[in-house]
Amino acid sequence: MKHSFKTIYFLLVLIFLHEHSLLAQKNDKPNFIFILTDDQSYGMLGCEGNQIVKTPNIDQLAKEGVQFTNAHITSAICTPSRVSILLSQYERKHGVNFNSGTSLSEKAWNYSYPVLMKKAGYYTGWIGKNHAPVGNGGYRSGLMESSFDYWYAAHRHLSFYPKERHDIFSHAIKDTQVEVIEEGVMDFVDNENKLKGAVFFLKNRPKDQPFILSVCFNLPHDAGAGSMELRESDDDIYKTMYRDVEIPLPENYISKKEIKNPKLPTDLLLTENRQNGYDYVDTPEGVRERYIRQLQAMTGIDRMVGNLRKQLKKLHLEENTVLIFTSDHGLFMGQFGLGGKALCYEITTHVPLIVYDPKNHLNNEGKVSDELVQSIDLAPTMFDMANISIPQSFQGKSLYPLIKGKDQKVREFLFTENLWSNQFGNPRCEAVQNKEWKYIRYYRNNNLSLYKKTEVANLLGISVKKIQSTVHDYDIVVYRDYIEASLQGEEPVYEELYNLKNDPSESNNLIKDEQYSIQLREMRQAWKEEIMFARGMGTPEVLRYTTESNNEFEVKK
Repeated sequence: MKHSFKTIYFLLVLIFLHEHSLLAQKNDKPNFIFILTDDQSYGMLGCEGNQIVKTPNIDQLAKEGVQFTNAHITSAICTPSRVSILLSQYERKHGVNFNSGTSLSEKAWNYSYPVLMKKAGYYTGWIGKNHAPVGNGGYRSGLMESSFDYWYAAHRHLSFYPKERHDIFSHAIKDTQVEVIEEGVMDFVDNENKLKGAVFFLKNRPKDQPFILSVCFNLPHDAGAGSMELRESDDDIYKTMYRDVEIPLPENYISKKEIKNPKLPTDLLLTENRQNGYDYVDTPEGVRERYIRQLQAMTGIDRMVGNLRKQLKKLHLEENTVLIFTSDHGLFMGQFGLGGKALCYEITTHVPLIVYDPKNHLNNEGKVSDELVQSIDLAPTMFDMANISIPQSFQGKSLYPLIKGKDQKVREFLFTENLWSNQFGNPRCEAVQNKEWKYIRYYRNNNLSLYKKTEVANLLGISVKKIQSTVHDYDIVVYRDYIEASLQGEEPVYEELYNLKNDPSESNNLIKDEQYSIQLREMRQAWKEEIMFARGMGTPEVLRYTTESNNEFEVKK
């Protein structure tokens, strides 16, 4: 009898150990929280040398993880950059921008990192802003929302007070963007699924299931910072912080009235057509006020990061949760008299990137890497860390070897581009760079002037807003030509060559200096190779998304 009891006890122990082993196997995949800010140039964090901003929590994250000081996006404007992150593809490959007249097809979306990670067993969440049109009807298709296990987000801009712009946030306790997003983040991490307004497809996340949460801000973007009203209900961060500090103007700042030698030829960058939302860069007062608001937003985001890390520790999730912090692109704040983005200069392409991996942080504590890395590298990096097969459609490279402590070159050259060229004056441009040199080429800007469109709209009583923002079927043809033209032999009308080591602010164009003819020849050859790789093979997997298709969509509904 005693022998049988011992046998039963032994079998129960074996069963327990087996079940525990299976649970451990299920839990060995890391969780991911991917934090994406909006319009955050490199240099807006304390760990990047900013002496004014207070970002202690993000600075600590950098100390414990790997800080990449030479990280760049692919296209310096919201939609194409965010699609590039989702698909790990250059814009020239995925074919979606504000002026493209397209949305991602379901086939393309099925190869995005959230969908593929869900198929690989991850519980997926998206909180904050989405600026990537997906499916038939773009933002109205419902495809993106239904792809996630947890959705607490809205399409396009959120404003600083998102409850007043999007119904999904209307039940949030707080009014301000960072805090509204934080409520969603905490609800997701706590696994409570109690937040009214949030859409979730399981009552609770299974405890043995890994998760990937994307947290996307619309700050310090002007749509957020520019709509701050210093309301009584706002946190003190957003009312008083930095207002008692002397705010210096950016390096190479030039007010509008002082511009004598424009950065680019006046028939190439048509600054008179610039969106009026960037007019604050024209005066020192305007720049200082906007910069204060941006710094306030960064401190608010930093506080959320701190609260998130405390909650992860409280829930015993900190030892298996990877944190990634980056931005979709940077922003001109009056440097060289410029405002906005959608160019290939460092100010617009160079972004923060911090990766904290708790399993490797002791080996990498305080590690700083100047390797040439790019936003398209983030999806393959997560896949590599999660032991998920990286699809052939991805164009980025895994940074996991660097995160594990290996010192290896990621790429020799890095390619960026701007295909957002329309009535707002920006030219098409492409750039290739290594750690020392950068070569930029520009193409003829034949776009119809914004002022001519506005003049006719006013004359005929047409909505100026509609004529400025609508995209038509014909624009698809124009955009497709933008993708292929330089590959088919279109010559640049203007070129730039910069020595980034000696001239990181890109002030001195060396394109006509004969002593750098060898470097110029090498960079032109690199451009040729990199743009062919960026284009890839085949036709972009996109759908028609224009004024005409939207009208047809409404009729079908």
